[in-house]
Amino acid sequence: MEGRKKASTLAIYVRNRAGVLLRVVGLFSRRGYNIDSLSVGETQDPVFSRITVVVTCDRPDLEQLKRQIEKLVDVVRVFEMTRSGSIQRELVLIKIEADIESRSQLIQISEIFNCRIAQVTPVSVTVELTGDLDKIDSFMTLIEPFRIIELVRTGITAIERGSRAITDIEFEN
Repeated sequence: MEGRKKASTLAIYVRNRAGVLLRVVGLFSRRGYNIDSLSVGETQDPVFSRITVVVTCDRPDLEQLKRQIEKLVDVVRVFEMTRSGSIQRELVLIKIEADIESRSQLIQISEIFNCRIAQVTPVSVTVELTGDLDKIDSFMTLIEPFRIIELVRTGITAIERGSRAITDIEFEN
């Protein structure tokens, strides 16, 4: 089963400097890997940022990618985030065509998934959905009968479960 490709989430701690993101993303591109999801932001310490990347590859390639990323200038550490050991979420904004007849059905579906109705116009409803990939996929399946006008996704962001930071856990050895 070693050669099987699967989506993996990497949390990459970097120094918060210009050009770091370009170097990290460039490494994926040079190695021929498509980034499935990308999210970047400052950490609790503004000296550092965290890049969360989801990439689909097999285990040996993932291990090699992690080693290569750690060698980049301004990269502090790379952590693999497992689905069971972390909380992973994404924000999705979806503008959906909805006339007067279909609007109530769409709003009911949105309420089931705890969506926030961001805007209603005479011809559309814009919903905001936050959740894990399974929740988002389930919602998308249920709204297939509607026409999606526009859809944007933030990319996965993840945090380790428990009360300690992953940097503390990794650096304790």
